[in-house]
Amino acid sequence: MGILYFITIILFAANILLIYLLIIKIRKEKEIRKEAIEKSRLVLEGKIKEQLAPFLPGFEFNPTDARFIGSPIDFIVFEGAAENNIKKLVFLEIKSGKSKMTKKENQIKKIIERGKVEFKELRI
Repeated sequence: MGILYFITIILFAANILLIYLLIIKIRKEKEIRKEAIEKSRLVLEGKIKEQLAPFLPGFEFNPTDARFIGSPIDFIVFEGAAENNIKKLVFLEIKSGKSKMTKKENQIKKIIERGKVEFKELRI
């Protein structure tokens, strides 16, 4: 058993290790792809629910009063608009599943809570 035999064994073991690592890599890529597809599906599902929210059970406002904005806040509700008697404005963010408010959505919430909201008219 010479050096050639020893080198052959090492190369054989190295090939087996490379094949094993390649199999792990392929499995991981499949897992990542599957997770990405699931996340994409959940995001799309959430966007559909946002649009349909005024017509789903649990929506506490008159759907006619709600205006979809989409970003950075989902709706502005002009409460009472259907009766031509707007009593208040509600900035409404729709969430589904485990989704949480984004940094920008939280900033908007705090600005509204502090009363840092104003109305301006722009004439052109």
